[in-house]
Amino acid sequence: MKTTIKQLTTRLTEIFNHLHTHPEISWQEENTTNYIQSLFEREDCKITTFNDLTGLMIEIGSGKPVIALRADIDALWQEVDGKFQANHSCGHDAHMTIVIGTLLTLLECDLPSRGTFRFIFQPAEEKGTGALAFVEKGIVDDVDYLYGMHLRPIEELPNGKFAAAIQHGAAKFMKGEIIGEDAHGARPHLNANAIQVGTELFQHMNNIQVNPIIPYSAKLTSFQAGGKSSNIIPGNATFSIDLRAQTNEVMDQLTEKVEQIASMLATLHNVQIKVSTSAGVAAAVINDQAAQIMEDAILQVVGAENLAPIIESTGGDDFHFYTIKRPQIKATMLAIGCDLKPGLHHPHMTFNHEVIPIAIEILTKALLETAVHT
Repeated sequence: MKTTIKQLTTRLTEIFNHLHTHPEISWQEENTTNYIQSLFEREDCKITTFNDLTGLMIEIGSGKPVIALRADIDALWQEVDGKFQANHSCGHDAHMTIVIGTLLTLLECDLPSRGTFRFIFQPAEEKGTGALAFVEKGIVDDVDYLYGMHLRPIEELPNGKFAAAIQHGAAKFMKGEIIGEDAHGARPHLNANAIQVGTELFQHMNNIQVNPIIPYSAKLTSFQAGGKSSNIIPGNATFSIDLRAQTNEVMDQLTEKVEQIASMLATLHNVQIKVSTSAGVAAAVINDQAAQIMEDAILQVVGAENLAPIIESTGGDDFHFYTIKRPQIKATMLAIGCDLKPGLHHPHMTFNHEVIPIAIEILTKALLETAVHT
């Protein structure tokens, strides 16, 4: 297997460079989808694309178990050197390259006599909606094991270290609106100042308390009210909320408390306050069997000295919707230490590309071991 991966290095470099220099944002990954499809059209595999969605699925082998490996394919939209553009600053270009490399490696291997290997190239992870869309397509209905991966920042995991699971937290992004009436600056008794209502919303959110053992946060992240006339007291405003929790249960509690605060302030100030969820991701549900298989693969490839404990991360990933919506799936994500800096989502994020073939070898072993021992 090592020889095969080394022989692929030049091709993988070309693939990564293409993906890195042709980023596409969520739900617009048409060229990315077509490019990945083109890599495998002449290979002995089954390719499935969708008329109404970007992304694709590629399969080799047949029968049970069905073992899936997922890559996210979208880029972020962010300012880079003064210009807003699509940018792969979350490592999805590397994730795609790793999954492509794993598939290419398995095509060169003697596959087990039974078992389907399914490679999922999923759109719109950054929107938190791609996994849910693929669940609705039935892509994972028959999946027994599901694996993913994510590059980790240097603060979480040193270069060359790997962990068998990532305990992502849940995240929820909410949009809100305060609906009232404007008033003259000399007559503050005639309306509820939307800025005051927003200030109270901020204060009450800061006072939310749930189990302190479980990390969480509730933050007002944007607020717009008023216009160019400074003698008008604004009655209307819009705002955004970012909620984070390390478990799905605490996320439910935070959501309920925010809704209670909004209802209370609306009654107190005689205004309407509308709050809705615009996007979000679930906290990880890690399967012990899947994590053990991944740990064994790490040990075989890089040894015990490079095995790290499960990563606890306040970040989120919509990968975990697969197991929330289909609880029968045994899943885990490989954490990859790769000297990633200055950090995920930084416009000039860099990482050590030498970990790509190592991650491919770990995942290839994990998939083969799953097929053999399931």
